[in-house]
Amino acid sequence: MSIFKSCDIRGLYGQELTPAFARDFGQTVGTALAGGRVVVGGDARPSTPILKGALIEGLLAAGCYVLDAGLVPTSAMYFAQQWLKADGLVMVTASHNPPGYNGFKLMLGEWPITEEVLQALRQQMQAGRFRQGNGYWDRADVLEAYQADIARFFPAGRPLKVVVDAGNGCFSRVAPAVLHSKGYQVIERFCEIDGRFPNRDPNPAVAAHLKGLAEQIVAEGADLGVAYDGDGDRAVFVDESGHILPGDQALVLFIRHRLRVAQTPNKRKVVYDIKCSSIVADETKRWGGLPLMERSGHTFIKTRLLREQAGLGGEISGHLFFGELGRDDALFATLLFLQILSEAGQPLSALMADIPYYPITPDLRLPCSPEEQEAILAELPAAFADHEINTVDGVRVVFDGGWVLARASVTEPLITVRFEGNTEARLQEIQTEVAQRVPTLGRLLGQRAASKHHASH
Repeated sequence: MSIFKSCDIRGLYGQELTPAFARDFGQTVGTALAGGRVVVGGDARPSTPILKGALIEGLLAAGCYVLDAGLVPTSAMYFAQQWLKADGLVMVTASHNPPGYNGFKLMLGEWPITEEVLQALRQQMQAGRFRQGNGYWDRADVLEAYQADIARFFPAGRPLKVVVDAGNGCFSRVAPAVLHSKGYQVIERFCEIDGRFPNRDPNPAVAAHLKGLAEQIVAEGADLGVAYDGDGDRAVFVDESGHILPGDQALVLFIRHRLRVAQTPNKRKVVYDIKCSSIVADETKRWGGLPLMERSGHTFIKTRLLREQAGLGGEISGHLFFGELGRDDALFATLLFLQILSEAGQPLSALMADIPYYPITPDLRLPCSPEEQEAILAELPAAFADHEINTVDGVRVVFDGGWVLARASVTEPLITVRFEGNTEARLQEIQTEVAQRVPTLGRLLGQRAASKHHASH
């Protein structure tokens, strides 16, 4: 499989991703930017300094003015591009992937990278058509300015107690410092930078990875817990009882807070990814907002947020976007969460108590051939032609009281399926109906159920 994904580059270091690749990629990016100003940063993985050094070599060979931000969270890199008036950025990171992986996130200009632009870079790199020049390197200390920029949006709060689980990632020093400055009591968990991620998996969106955090919150009597991913652009929140909030539930809390006081139509727009629970759209409408469903993926949500000049955006994975920033930012999300708690004077569980919960499955990853993928994506809309169907990202069929979403993976030989129902009974009914009326998908779901049954005995 290619290391060129839909909107970034990701692969195993030393196998798919090498210093030679990084150098060529740097010269390709430098060529696309005509030797302009580029800010470069990286996460804490052991391979990052090597890849970053090679990347910078390539950028310099294309005549770029390289501003090296060092080890920084991805959120700070987006700020740095604007603050330094850079033409583009490259962040060396594999985000939430295991430590053996690495990759590149990038921007060329003010808008997120598109699939088309990334594929054009790939073709240019393969052709070896590079700009030649003599670039210039300089250090760019951005963390202090980034921290001050985020902190300025928020007043000091009540001395709430928050457990910060940085997972040994990029926010290990940054987040505790900013939260302390606002008067919060911070209990640090895995806040020593170590890109081997020795204490927990860098993906906080998997509940099993946060079991220890949930237990510590209860033991410490904390008001909130927050966990970040490896490069610090996603946040997952945990309430005082140790209950982990999915990303769409956190987004609902922000919707209620923001739409209550939103002054303009644009500020009432909420962009959300197609995998989110229907509660996001329902709550947005309830508070007088306009829900805008979008394809899953950071690039797609951010682009839609900018195009619509929307007030909020979010993904179930923990990316949370804010109109005043024009981007996602996990530290901003944490401070806003604490501000809401501080003003409410109630435990988080009480604030969430009246938000309906609709039973929803995780992504069911079903191994299958390309032919089976095609068959499912053709059979599903045909079988439910009299239903509302959305094809912005795979096929999403809306039922009375629920939905099903099927998406073909572009990186693995499988299809992912997710179901939701407004009750457990309705969820089961939708799953049964889909399995009966879409034969190929029904067979794969049956195989999955049989293998799980066999594994449990």
